[in-house]
Amino acid sequence: MATDKLVAMSIFRRVAELGSFTRAADDLEITAATVSKHIAFLERDLDTKLINRTTRRMNLTDAGFAFLKRTQALLDELEDAELEARGFQAEPRGTIRLNVPMSFGLTHITEAIDSFLNRFPEIDIDLQLSDRMVDLVEQGVDIAIRVRSSLADSSLFARPLRKSRNIVCASPEYLKGVPEIHTPADLARHNCLTFTLHDRPRVWKLGDREVMVSGNYRTDSSLAIRQSLLRGAGVGLVPRFLVQEDIESGSLIPLLPGFPPEPYTVFALFPPGRKQPTKVRLLLDHLDQHLGEKPYWE
Repeated sequence: MATDKLVAMSIFRRVAELGSFTRAADDLEITAATVSKHIAFLERDLDTKLINRTTRRMNLTDAGFAFLKRTQALLDELEDAELEARGFQAEPRGTIRLNVPMSFGLTHITEAIDSFLNRFPEIDIDLQLSDRMVDLVEQGVDIAIRVRSSLADSSLFARPLRKSRNIVCASPEYLKGVPEIHTPADLARHNCLTFTLHDRPRVWKLGDREVMVSGNYRTDSSLAIRQSLLRGAGVGLVPRFLVQEDIESGSLIPLLPGFPPEPYTVFALFPPGRKQPTKVRLLLDHLDQHLGEKPYWE
């Protein structure tokens, strides 16, 4: 395969992943005209339209989506082949695009990324913090981390990293002078802060019971719930990884220990039909080791 075609394929991949000729040019440190020239070369060579482009936006055609999938896999394979040919003496390089929930990313993943980049300085990390699931192929994401009790999309390849649970808790200030909480039914008399991205935000499954809760605050950020809990705003059902230090310091008090919430799994998700390149596998192993250093995973 000619070198210029490989270059054009790499540029096309970056344009598709960033959704912009200009952003791809800035990222690759070339001119937008050079980007356009390589895309035009590919489309002439393939005799098909890959990108529909207007003055305001661009979209991949069906052929473009199919070509992107093949291009990503081929370029990853070539990168691995180069490392293997050099006996893995060459430093792994390239960009890894990682999509992670906001709270889990800030509390666990950013620290792991820092240590990973110190170890592999030729790799770049493009971290997206979002609690909403994205299309991995369309967004060019190599790894998506999701915290779920189960996975609805079975087409994605998944690697479970850790299991854990949510926890019911409140601050000592909130618990002063309010009705005591001994059973899930007691929550009906309390201001419960709810996380709107749960499948059933107002239904908390505790042990073998389901209880309907209510409160004056709903949000799609578990970080916001934690801050409100610390300020004494009410009772929350939040990830243990988010409040472990607060519980250890006494800033938050765990409630209903005899009624544990259902467990969840921290999954690493990958685009379907793609082998994980060496740099991605290295990051996964690093994340697995980093999470294993935390003592509170179940």
